[in-house]
Amino acid sequence: MAALETPQPSTLRHAFGNVLSIFVLLLIGVFAFSIRLFSVIKYESVIHEFDPYFNYRVTQFLTKNGIYDFWNWFDDRTWYPLGRVIGGTVYPGLTLTAGTLWRILNTLNIPLSVETVCVFTAPIFSAFASWATYLLTKEVKGVGAGLTAAALLAMVPSYISRSVAGSYDNEAVAIFALIFTFYLYIKALNTGSLFYATLNAIAYFYMVCSWGGYTFIINLIPMHVLLCIVTGRYSSRLYIAYAPLVVLGTLLASLVPVVGFNAVMTSEHFASFLVFIIIHVVALVYYIKGMISPQMFKVAVTLVVSVGLIVCGAVLAVLIALVASSPTKGWSGRSLSLLDPTYASKYIPIIASVSEHQPPTWPSYFMDINVLAFLVPAGIIACFLPLSDASSFAVLYIATSVYFSGVMVRLMLVLAPAACIMSGIALSEAFGVFTRSIKFQLPGVSQNSPVNAGDAGNVMQNDVVKTEKSEDSLKERPSRKNKKKEKDKVERASVVPQIEKRLLVLPLEASIIAIFLLVLLGAFYVVHCVWAAAEAYSAPSIVLTSRSHDGLHVFDDFREAYGWLRHNTEVDDKVASWWDYGYQTTAMANRTVIVDNNTWNNTHIATVGTAMSSPEKAAWEIFNSLDVKYVLVVFGGLVGYPSDDINKFLWMVRIGGGVFPHIKEPDYLRDGQYRIDSQATPTMLNCLMYKLSYYRFVETDGKGFDRVRNTEIGKKYFKLTHFEEVFTTHHWMVRIYKLKPPKNRIRGKTKKAKSKASSKRSGTPKKNPWH
Repeated sequence: MAALETPQPSTLRHAFGNVLSIFVLLLIGVFAFSIRLFSVIKYESVIHEFDPYFNYRVTQFLTKNGIYDFWNWFDDRTWYPLGRVIGGTVYPGLTLTAGTLWRILNTLNIPLSVETVCVFTAPIFSAFASWATYLLTKEVKGVGAGLTAAALLAMVPSYISRSVAGSYDNEAVAIFALIFTFYLYIKALNTGSLFYATLNAIAYFYMVCSWGGYTFIINLIPMHVLLCIVTGRYSSRLYIAYAPLVVLGTLLASLVPVVGFNAVMTSEHFASFLVFIIIHVVALVYYIKGMISPQMFKVAVTLVVSVGLIVCGAVLAVLIALVASSPTKGWSGRSLSLLDPTYASKYIPIIASVSEHQPPTWPSYFMDINVLAFLVPAGIIACFLPLSDASSFAVLYIATSVYFSGVMVRLMLVLAPAACIMSGIALSEAFGVFTRSIKFQLPGVSQNSPVNAGDAGNVMQNDVVKTEKSEDSLKERPSRKNKKKEKDKVERASVVPQIEKRLLVLPLEASIIAIFLLVLLGAFYVVHCVWAAAEAYSAPSIVLTSRSHDGLHVFDDFREAYGWLRHNTEVDDKVASWWDYGYQTTAMANRTVIVDNNTWNNTHIATVGTAMSSPEKAAWEIFNSLDVKYVLVVFGGLVGYPSDDINKFLWMVRIGGGVFPHIKEPDYLRDGQYRIDSQATPTMLNCLMYKLSYYRFVETDGKGFDRVRNTEIGKKYFKLTHFEEVFTTHHWMVRIYKLKPPKNRIRGKTKKAKSKASSKRSGTPKKNPWH
């Protein structure tokens, strides 16, 4: 029993350790914030990508008009002529957070603009996410693992890609909410505190407000609860941690307008309700077991289980009846895409057309999590030594996130915290083993070792016996003292791994070499993360750069085009483009758009896709019926910009053909190949997208050579009959065309047209511009 008599660290040493941990956490927070400022330092303080511009516009409206006008805001600048109810169709967490932060700063006489607050919101919350990772990992494996995991998350490229300065998207605050909700769940599970369980429900509510990925939480936690029940790890702490989350969390989630009754009516939430019933049945069984004799207990269990099965069957029948009428069985399109990776490509091309919804490649894992991919397996093994409720949750988290990240590259963002937690545990355990090995083999230390193998074996044997007795007593008598007994059991069980750590001693030379290799691995990780933050993920999509032999080239064509629209068109003019550019056009040009990045109306998007896929006259009729005045296309053939509309064109054909059957993808392919050269099909060469992209393109070099497709275009000389070019940016990246007005009627031809119309009126219906 020598190990139990070992003197504990002094109070001064413990206090110094706490102060050092706080100092390290502050440094990690500063580092997490600073590494995301490359975009501001290298370029300028500007909003990135496409969705952030809508969030920025909504935040401007919120700070100017207040919360009540925000909830009731009907935006007539988008989805013309339908419009959009903003307050009921957005996740308000991000905008409310930034708006509150802006108001607090102005109250403190710090006069920052709304744009500045939006730009720096993501770096600020990345520091919060690092601290939340520390808290979560600390509950799983201790302070050392928590600090390591926090440092890893502060610079992991996958998270940096969505949280650089200017990346004002929902994930900026949602990842912090995700990790903090998991921490509060584990904290409530470890302590059995109703206070932490209530905070967990509130954190879940903030997550629901922030991102649609909240369904990952409300499915992962029930999976863990069910795992604990099946493996015989049920306790009152588990009930306290889970039950308030389902009840209070669901009530709070239903208060978010964009969620509403979906919190209880969609299949994504049904798993939590089913597990909620199961845990009550189990709790009732344990309660009855402590009240009656063993003979009566068998009868009671049979009765309770039978009633429980009947209730579960009734609930399942109700749920099946509710979702049977839905063609997707109550699942959203994105959820079905996660469960069946081929679903979107078969039935919902609008989802499959988004690049971040594609499955990742193996190099993307190395790019986004780097060496963490090799440390995760070691962290999983460490979680089983020993296995606890918290460590089993970490293992379940990494397993599910690995699957989802393999289906959709966007969900690499969910994998990043789990990989950092596992890698932090692995590195902490490895450093612990190697440093102890060096410590116990230093001169004057190994002779004074307070533990020998025999004493350690006796202690381990006694503790195992005590733990087993404690478990038996808990199962037989679940009385008022259960909580105290469970706490004592956890404390006694923690002695065993401490003894095992002291017994694990490696050779001195091997330990030194291993520590050197781990430090080298960490240095490589830091260099890769800094490079990714500075070069790969700092460039805003609104301003593009490229390097060549004659220096750095900056392409500011997008802002040039939006500025032209803002200054040279009427306020109520409508602009048609592919949905990718809708948010930017509305926010930067302040003009009405037909479709935007919300993609809520597939038919409306298909209408635009059909117009782009149709001949010029048919496209003019479609756009004219929608009151469109200008058409905007993005073209990268001159400068080699690959994300242009020609490369996206087949998705326009597929989406348009899904609603209007006369648009057929094979008509645009030559022997199954997508071509724009002389071998392209006549349908392709005569469609509106081809003409608007390549109009006058041959004048640039005399050949019409497309640098993206690496070929000469097929149709070089042609004129536009129903559209006229009004503006092309400096690098030809954005081209804007105006619809020509209808031709004036000639009096001599009017009578002939009337006579022909009267003769054909009975047999020929009015032509539909969409067909």
